[in-house]
Amino acid sequence: MYLTGGISASIYANRLRAEGMGSVDRAVPFANQDYEALKQECVESGSLFEDPYFPAEPPSLGFKELAPYSSKTRDVEWMRPTELADDPQFIVGGATRTDICQGALGDCWLLAAIASLTLNERLLHRVVPHGQSFQDDYAGIFHFQFWQFGEWVDVVIDDRLPVKDGELMFVHSAEGNEFWSALLEKAYAKLNGSYEALSGGSTTEGFEDFTGGVSEMYELCKAPRDLYRIISKALERGSLLGCSIDITSAFDMEAVTFKKLVKGHAYSVTGLKEVDYRGDMVRLIRIRNPWGQVEWTGAWSDSSHEWDEIDPSEREDSHLNMEDGEFWMSFSDFLRQFSRLEICNLTPDVLSDDNLSHWNTIKFFGTWRRGSTAGGCRNHPNTFWINPQYKITLLEEDDDPEDDEVACSFLVALMQKDRRRYRRQGQDMHTIGFALYEIPEEYRGCQNVHLKKNFFLGHSSCARSETFINLREVSTRLRLPPGEYLIVPSTFEPGKEADFVLRVFTEKQSETEELDDEVSADFGEEEEITEDDIDDSFKTLFAQLAGEDMEISIHELRTILNRVVSRHKDLKTDGFSTESCRTMINLMDKDGSARLGLVEFQILWNKIRKWLGIFREFDLDKSGAMSSYEMRLAVEAAGFKLNNKLNQILVARYAENEMIDFDNFICCLVKLEAMFRSFQQFDKEGSGVAEMSLTEWLYLTMCG
Repeated sequence: MYLTGGISASIYANRLRAEGMGSVDRAVPFANQDYEALKQECVESGSLFEDPYFPAEPPSLGFKELAPYSSKTRDVEWMRPTELADDPQFIVGGATRTDICQGALGDCWLLAAIASLTLNERLLHRVVPHGQSFQDDYAGIFHFQFWQFGEWVDVVIDDRLPVKDGELMFVHSAEGNEFWSALLEKAYAKLNGSYEALSGGSTTEGFEDFTGGVSEMYELCKAPRDLYRIISKALERGSLLGCSIDITSAFDMEAVTFKKLVKGHAYSVTGLKEVDYRGDMVRLIRIRNPWGQVEWTGAWSDSSHEWDEIDPSEREDSHLNMEDGEFWMSFSDFLRQFSRLEICNLTPDVLSDDNLSHWNTIKFFGTWRRGSTAGGCRNHPNTFWINPQYKITLLEEDDDPEDDEVACSFLVALMQKDRRRYRRQGQDMHTIGFALYEIPEEYRGCQNVHLKKNFFLGHSSCARSETFINLREVSTRLRLPPGEYLIVPSTFEPGKEADFVLRVFTEKQSETEELDDEVSADFGEEEEITEDDIDDSFKTLFAQLAGEDMEISIHELRTILNRVVSRHKDLKTDGFSTESCRTMINLMDKDGSARLGLVEFQILWNKIRKWLGIFREFDLDKSGAMSSYEMRLAVEAAGFKLNNKLNQILVARYAENEMIDFDNFICCLVKLEAMFRSFQQFDKEGSGVAEMSLTEWLYLTMCG
């Protein structure tokens, strides 16, 4: 039942997406919690909201360092802001960067992203909806909106916050009575399963979840020459920027350099400036540390002598909007001291440096499932081809008069979903990446084809992600000539399961679609057999097996098949079940007797012999069982073309440890043929759409 429920839920989700659910204007209620309805309920009943989905209990804190009964969580109380402050406020004097001071959680990456968010009021209020307070209709309930893997989600929380020794444990505001940042962190913790799930990460993760943007990363040791201009344009457009210093060993984590920069720590970039210093124009960059108090002490720091030598009005202007934890440094020092810069572009049309034309954007929601669609990278040629495949058609080259090359710019971003939630089970990010292939002439214009192993053995990739890496998202900017290309997203190792979102942004007109086999069945020429066609030895065998009524029942069929299969020592089987024999009889039974006559049994026998030949052909290592990807080819050889989703279902239903034995293979083909034939009976016009009543549907599913 779980399998069917999961599939119907997936179909329903796709329909809702098509209707606009999950868009900027129609956020999906997380855990189906409707903020307005819940708040109204509390206001009318005069009670304060208590969230059953993220309770004020130890498991909400964490599972390892913050596990229940650990030293860090001992004596933790959950208190509402109304219990912590005389006059609690949601936001005091607007949301500013000093509202985000780090607590006892290693989520500086998230806080750097929140700090950047405060620089753009429009973006901030997308995440922190207007109209929330501790005064008007206060009911202990708040809500925040995040972008999650292609959709906007509305997350409801109660305002009970973890407190230790009278202080908030995690993020807090420099203003003791301001609570928006602590509540935002709680909502994000709920979304990811616990507070501890937020420990460690990349600032771009927070950037993207607050904006729905797409990120790029620059290694500063090989920064492009025009990086200052790139940062300047990004800041002008409201893009979010973060930077960090690599650690070389575990001892380095959060180690403070002699000029007070913190290694392995996420900072946000908040401004750029050029100043006249001793007759030369010097480029400066403004950085913020979410810790607040630890600041750079080198040139151009808050109290350095360089400021004494520039125009006083310029000096005042530069320090006017400075916050605690914020400092200036020269751009050249920035390139030397920091290792990495991350930029989150807010909309696709800001991806190109000089051209503000709108970029086309497309999203695909896909899955890697062990045995059916989790093929691993190109190092695994036997399984690489089973990964999902997507076609991109680049139609127009870029308009760049200075560039002689005819090429199309586009960006591919591959994101794995929900991995933080699995940390509790000891899992984390998979290592992911993608490869692109030029589609050969014979497949151009085709949609209903999933390219098989031989194609990838004979063709090398024309582009790929810069690296396979265990980040939530891997993105690469590419330029290729106009044409048709195949994108194959994968984990590094085969058999790693995850859901993913693949986003493709193209500068000019393009077309993108998933490449998948069209679902169809070819039963070949139907056998027309009469009793006269059956040889005497088979008739004699049938008479012995069928007994006096000269018909074979479900139990008799099971006995016959298991006796025959046991003689074939090269086949692995644990025997045919009563259920599978019932399906076989339903397939062949023409008169509704739930038994097989002589002719019906002969036709079934011929099918099984044919399928036995296919099984042996695709059991390549002669182990007596097929791997799940050999099965996919064998099912196609038997006349059934299925798409990724159906192959996934077959593996889940008929494989054990990614292996399919003989009886399960036969049962699978019998079920497929029975369902295809049933559908054809109801698709009277041959249109590919079947109409049936509820009674017919129940009869079909209960008897199948």
